[in-house]
Amino acid sequence: MSIPIYQVDAFTRQHFSGNPAAVCLLPAEKQASWMQSVAAEMNLSETAFVHPHNGGYKLRWFTPVAEVNLCGHATLASAHVLWESGKVDAEQPIEFYTNSGILTTQNVDGNIEMNFPSESAEKCVAPKALTAALGISPVEVLKCQSDYLVVLENETAVKNLQPDFYRLKEIVVRGVIVTAYSNNDEDDFVSRFFAPRVGIDEDPVTGSVHCVLAPYWADKLDKQDLIARQLSMRGGVLELSLQKDRVLIRGEACTVLKGELYAE
Repeated sequence: MSIPIYQVDAFTRQHFSGNPAAVCLLPAEKQASWMQSVAAEMNLSETAFVHPHNGGYKLRWFTPVAEVNLCGHATLASAHVLWESGKVDAEQPIEFYTNSGILTTQNVDGNIEMNFPSESAEKCVAPKALTAALGISPVEVLKCQSDYLVVLENETAVKNLQPDFYRLKEIVVRGVIVTAYSNNDEDDFVSRFFAPRVGIDEDPVTGSVHCVLAPYWADKLDKQDLIARQLSMRGGVLELSLQKDRVLIRGEACTVLKGELYAE
């Protein structure tokens, strides 16, 4: 039996931009080792595995080398595939059962809106290994559950950053978020995300890190609704709304290819 598999560009309306994710529609859960092998074969920053569960869908995410507990762009891609393929009516919200709890997605004015948990970050002393790997002196460094959050002076510093990925890989965190105020009136802040320890040197557009970035910048800018831009080579834009302990993350997606997976 073949298994449908899609590749979707997330947080964009244009093909070959945003963040590509593979979405594998399973009839039932498969072994983690099998899912990890498929993710390694796809060799994208994330491959999502989706199957029916409790009136919604079970969702797990794998990088080419590891399972992760939360991923935004592959969640957005999974919702897009379920609606586009007709598995779920386009007007019906989707509940995803994940390692980070139940995540809800819905169509809102042509965008896919994801309801994610917000996360705070605490100021910390910057580890010497971190500043050495980034090669720059930060304005401040914070630590959340999975990542370091590094604030730089301006957008140009974020854009021009050339980290040492070998050194970053030695730091025992999922990844490093780098951020600054935006230089233009269209966005509130910019960011980049590096996660070589889980097989992703730089992620093009990262929904999950905005669970941390949204409350941080909401406090700095004294506003609950924000526009974020990720400054990777592919780039992407996210609309954010902070609502108490939740972050609404909105974006678009487009299917690049559909195929059949024969390896079982």
